[in-house]
Amino acid sequence: MLLALLAEIIGTVSGFGSSILFVPIASLFFGFKTVLGITAIFHVFSNLSKIALFREGIKKDIVIKLGIPAVVFVIIGALLTNYIPIAQMEFIMNIMLVVLSIFLLFYFNKPLQQTNKNLYLGGIISGFLAGLLGTGGAIRGITLTAFQLPKNIFVATSAVIDLGVDSSRAIVYIAQGYFDTANLYLIPFLVVTSLVGSFIGKIILKHTSEKVFRYLVLAIIIASAAYQIMQYIKAAN
Repeated sequence: MLLALLAEIIGTVSGFGSSILFVPIASLFFGFKTVLGITAIFHVFSNLSKIALFREGIKKDIVIKLGIPAVVFVIIGALLTNYIPIAQMEFIMNIMLVVLSIFLLFYFNKPLQQTNKNLYLGGIISGFLAGLLGTGGAIRGITLTAFQLPKNIFVATSAVIDLGVDSSRAIVYIAQGYFDTANLYLIPFLVVTSLVGSFIGKIILKHTSEKVFRYLVLAIIIASAAYQIMQYIKAAN
């Protein structure tokens, strides 16, 4: 649970959720489909905590334009988990994340245009990957970072979108048997972890500048994606 707490703190500070760290941690103890179910439920509590703590920063137009496509495509991705080979897709996604994050580091002061097209595309890709792989927050994080949103707006808006995404995929996963009743004992721990982790993350954010926050988001994405790539290569050998 300490590792889950760390994932939640980092997920709050980075603004795109704990799944990018929680998924590989949980995979050490559970099968992949069970991990998907646990992660989705954990994220529901996590997002509710962030919304309560950062509710003043919610940007409704981004929630609608990025969030609705994300919810639609997370359901599609979740339904496809039984049919598409996951490992190869995850490997390709992580390579793309590293490349995109490094690109944004060098073009840090050139924000992405806040067009409807970019919001819809970010929602579609992040939602689909969240349903299929259990983690799509990094794509959403890259989209919101490129828009150079203030940190409180970033975290609050991302949490509202993520709540819709995780609630939708949790229903699909539970219907497909990914969360067994034997794991119900985890729920109180997930609730406490999400509350404490989000609160600590908010305290850290209060003392973090906007520039440091954006660099931190990209650094966490690069580190997490690079770790996943190394794990894939290690398993392949």
